Amino acid sequence: MPSNSTMPLTAEAHAETMAGYTVRGVERGRQLDNRGPLRRNESGNLHPDILSAYWDKGFYIFEGLVDADEIRLLRDDMRYLFDHAPTGRGAVYDAQGRPAFGQQFKRNPYTFVKPLSDPWGGTDLLGGRHPVAMTQPAPADKDTKEVIFIMQGMCQIMDSGLRLYGHPDLLSIAQAVNGDDFVPYNDAIFVKPAGLGGAVAWHQDGVTHWNATNWDMGIHGFNFQVQLYACTPANCLWVVPGTHKLGKLDIKTMVQANGSEYLPDAIPLTCEPGDVTIVNRQLLHGSFANTSPNLRVSLTFGFHRRQAVLGARGALSQAAGEVYDEQRIFERACVIPVAIDARSQFYPSQLPFDYQPFAGLTDEYRYNDATKASVIQDYNLKDLSI
Repeated sequence: MPSNSTMPLTAEAHAETMAGYTVRGVERGRQLDNRGPLRRNESGNLHPDILSAYWDKGFYIFEGLVDADEIRLLRDDMRYLFDHAPTGRGAVYDAQGRPAFGQQFKRNPYTFVKPLSDPWGGTDLLGGRHPVAMTQPAPADKDTKEVIFIMQGMCQIMDSGLRLYGHPDLLSIAQAVNGDDFVPYNDAIFVKPAGLGGAVAWHQDGVTHWNATNWDMGIHGFNFQVQLYACTPANCLWVVPGTHKLGKLDIKTMVQANGSEYLPDAIPLTCEPGDVTIVNRQLLHGSFANTSPNLRVSLTFGFHRRQAVLGARGALSQAAGEVYDEQRIFERACVIPVAIDARSQFYPSQLPFDYQPFAGLTDEYRYNDATKASVIQDYNLKDLSI
């Protein structure tokens, strides 16, 4: 029999280990002034105090930005996607024996992992940007072999997701951070099932511009995360404030010097349903295995400065041979005006966002059967990853 020191940490023991760390992290978070409702200045632009807080710490939490009715519709669509998911990797049927959802797309929306595992940590995947694996406890549920980890293509797999992509408040924030000609990055729905959800090792998102002569703290863009359920310290995203300013970090050395993945300066981005986080892609961040009793679903989608993408080559989910030229950027950005119109049709009393790169082209990118086929179908094959 192996000694106790070689036995996997149980889910219960992991939760107990996290308890003290989360208390300290929450207290650190309380000392920062990086959350609150969306506020604007007299000109209607994002309030400069919020922009300043974002650039200083590398994140901000917009409380209650997405209203409860829209969250309910997003949850309804997510329940459908859960109910019609394949039973695991490579499966073509759902748990009820029906053809699983998603087979109509060139890239399957569902990614599965083993319960409480860290699929990227300590591997060369995604450019090797996750150099140290998080603790991977043994789940209490021995029968579940795989769980959903990520779902891709929210604009094509859920109508409410496409409408969310056109949310005027979110797009106005993207404009304030990245300029009038901002462009898309990608999207991914992170799912952490209660007691089973996988971990995401500490990392910085960007891989392209670390050595660029024009490098600065915003060159790799940012991600939004729209929270459908409450995010607790045990299941939420954790960040190390200010690290977006420091260039590419030696994460492996940081973790080894600390003696564990429980980095001492990290804080948890706790949220309520409808809260939206914005996180700089250069900020050091990650999440632990979800041994808590709470589900987390985070609709994640990002945006770039146009100049940071133009002329860059494919990275992460995109092949290195791809070049992001004017045409490629235009084709991926087409999703934005279609999403804006989809939202306008559903919420006719809401003032739509005016996306400047498509000024004068609005009528060509209405939401209809033609644009669903030509713009939305398999749009994520053209993501602009850097």
